[in-house]
Amino acid sequence: MAKRYWKSVLLLLVSISFALSPLLSGGFNGFAPDQFPIAQIDPPAQPAGYAFAIWGLIYLWLLVSAGYGVLRRAPDRHWNRMRGGLIVSLAIGAAWIPVAQISPLASTVMIWLMTGAAILALLRAPAELPWLGSIPVGLYAGWLTVAANVALALVLAGYGVIDPQVAALICLTLAMIIALAVLTLRPISRGYAAAVIWALIGVCAANIGNGDEDGNIAVLALCALAIGLISARLSMAPKPPSNGAAWAARRG
Repeated sequence: MAKRYWKSVLLLLVSISFALSPLLSGGFNGFAPDQFPIAQIDPPAQPAGYAFAIWGLIYLWLLVSAGYGVLRRAPDRHWNRMRGGLIVSLAIGAAWIPVAQISPLASTVMIWLMTGAAILALLRAPAELPWLGSIPVGLYAGWLTVAANVALALVLAGYGVIDPQVAALICLTLAMIIALAVLTLRPISRGYAAAVIWALIGVCAANIGNGDEDGNIAVLALCALAIGLISARLSMAPKPPSNGAAWAARRG
């Protein structure tokens, strides 16, 4: 019992640290072009700046979820299953912005670790009370799914491994595959799907009327395909029964 309680407190503490990080570090709206050996000016994989506004919602919702967990769900084994992965992800995330401002390469490794841990937390999140559990975790994991691949695309292009357009197409395809896999394992993850779609819309907005028309058309088409497939997969998700406790018990 005590172990479960302190795990919930630790999650609240790392959630607070994570939310304070942008205030203490100046925030982050994408890598600067000159952070790479080959300057990445208007990279096709990076979402438009407005898309990063979702972080305000993510920070607040994760704090509310962690606070509720301490007050009402500290010893609950269903809630406790997600906490380990989320603690790891947010602990890394608390240091991510300062690292990203210095080293895109190191921060890319970090954001992939954050993404893996966040997805694990989502897959283990309780099915009951999704607005306080799985949805905020899903928003966080969904944005990270695209962001990790965007970072990888910029690193591949910025270090001269492959062309920026090719990097964008490869990494956004990988993001789509990961998202569809997560939604296959956790079909009711509406928060996750919403964040992925929001990020992809941001990529579309950044590519409209910008740079190489042929390359941008390919990126736009890929994003449209990904949004369509993710929306279709989500529409196939089973609806939970009205009895939340029964649904949680069925989920284990």
